[in-house]
Amino acid sequence: RRSSVFSPFPTMMRRAVGAAGRFLHVGKHPFASLVSASAAKSFALQHGAKLVSFRALSSVNMYNDDTINPGKIRKVLIANRGEIACRVIQTLKKYNVKTVAVYSDADAKAAHVEMADEAYRLGPAASKESYLLSDRILDIAEACGAQAIHPGYGFLSENERFADACARRDVKFMGPPSSAIQAMGCKRASKEVMEKAGVPVVPGYHGEEQDEAFLQSEADRIGYPLLIKAEKGGGGKGMRVVNNSGEFKAALEAAQREAINSFGDGRVLLERFLVKPRHIEVQVFADQHKNYVYLFERDCSVQRRHQKVLEESPAPGISEGFRKRIGEAAVAAAAAVGYEGAGTVEFIVDTESLKTGEGEFYFMEMNTRLQVEHPVTEMVTKKDLVALQLHVAAGNPLPFSQSDLQLQGHAIEARIYAESPENNFLPQTGTVHHLKPPSETENVRVDTGVRQGDEVSVFYDPMIAKLIVWDKDRDAALRRLTESLNNYEIVGLKNNIDFVNTVANHFAFSNGDVSTDFIEKYSSDILGKAVAPSVTAKHVAAVAIAALNNAKKVAEARATTSTHPASPWVLGGNFRNTMPFSKFFSFEGVEGQVE
Repeated sequence: RRSSVFSPFPTMMRRAVGAAGRFLHVGKHPFASLVSASAAKSFALQHGAKLVSFRALSSVNMYNDDTINPGKIRKVLIANRGEIACRVIQTLKKYNVKTVAVYSDADAKAAHVEMADEAYRLGPAASKESYLLSDRILDIAEACGAQAIHPGYGFLSENERFADACARRDVKFMGPPSSAIQAMGCKRASKEVMEKAGVPVVPGYHGEEQDEAFLQSEADRIGYPLLIKAEKGGGGKGMRVVNNSGEFKAALEAAQREAINSFGDGRVLLERFLVKPRHIEVQVFADQHKNYVYLFERDCSVQRRHQKVLEESPAPGISEGFRKRIGEAAVAAAAAVGYEGAGTVEFIVDTESLKTGEGEFYFMEMNTRLQVEHPVTEMVTKKDLVALQLHVAAGNPLPFSQSDLQLQGHAIEARIYAESPENNFLPQTGTVHHLKPPSETENVRVDTGVRQGDEVSVFYDPMIAKLIVWDKDRDAALRRLTESLNNYEIVGLKNNIDFVNTVANHFAFSNGDVSTDFIEKYSSDILGKAVAPSVTAKHVAAVAIAALNNAKKVAEARATTSTHPASPWVLGGNFRNTMPFSKFFSFEGVEGQVE
């Protein structure tokens, strides 16, 4: 037998296949969405004889601490899913605490379900019929004998009614008391509390009066540009920037309409809009004995659609004096509401004031839960925050004081999403056909709940993983991040790897010149260049061979149902009586077509 693939590859098609949402075609049928040239090769291998085994989540050894004491907490139910559920399970197992997973029908075979010691069905895929069923979750906790519930982030994590219900049923809620959640859940009320506690707040209007004419007069008093924010908002919903008085009425109506649709509450507050601000947040921790500490700051300024893309600690370009002031302000905020457990106080920082003096910062809000970006804090403090949550929930005092904490090196986190950056970051759904994260070391960590072969569905956040890197300083950490992103392979879904890599290597980001308008400001640089490396002839040939292998497997499967399974007409193999076998493949790409 002889088999060959004839593929004349003209030089002009070196970039015929791209990752950021472009499709490689075999004939006229979409074959795969590629992340990079290396992903094309991996996809070809994946369609051969082997499949890479599934990964559940990060295998990194979290920081061991002999002072952590679970006390009487021997079993914990994790009221969440995805990477955060896997992350929590990992730490709990380290301290010999039994773990209980809950799942929707869409997650019946998810990684967190397989990792846990026990798993119980909640209901259909929709969150309101599964992960938001507080009574159902508490019934399961009681039935299985769980002493505590870890809420993760999202879903019920900042629901004061759920925290109250846990207390009534004698199940420890591994988070703050409901009073703290309630106080910080309303932007207007939280700002009033902060003002009384001496924490700086953005100048604006935070009152009860919501008459349109009154709000217009307040806006004119505060001055423009102005930010309208939903009182119970989050994630950028119910938020509008107003540049002048004439724009206010339409912007107010749009913000109120969106707030009602998203939160069932159309009340808004008004704030002075800082033109080039930075988003700097502080990780705080508190126990039941009124001990408070801050575990330094994270810079989360680089955002798209008011959602974070890259997070890092420590924040670049700030002084030790600023770090101490903002950390102490965060502790004051936590103490003002009688906080307990892990929390994050978010501040907006006047970038220009950092250049001319010590820097001005203003309270934005407090997230009364563990943050998505908590791993960067863990990397620079060498503290397992989930272990600390367990320790504090058991009634123990914090095992360290503020003076014991030290910043070590620099850490950066990149959120890896199934989304289309060039299409306004539209979420993507489908099967992850091939998944190969970078190798994990003491410097590289991957937190994920998605494995090769899993589905990214329409029902939940499309985050595939969090890539966290650490090194001795920011420059070294950026080099490590770039290397890790270059070695990250995902096939089957459009994703943001190339986009994140482009952002991380932008000259402004490299220089620490960040602000919340970073992506908007440099969109022509970032979105115009966030494409995969050039695909060479060898890569396209590899996929052509994979297509042949795939066709062979289809033919062999068909042969098993035939009455003449050995017939060459059924097998569709490469044998030809008088000539070598040739098959032509047509590849469509951004620079034309190649055969």
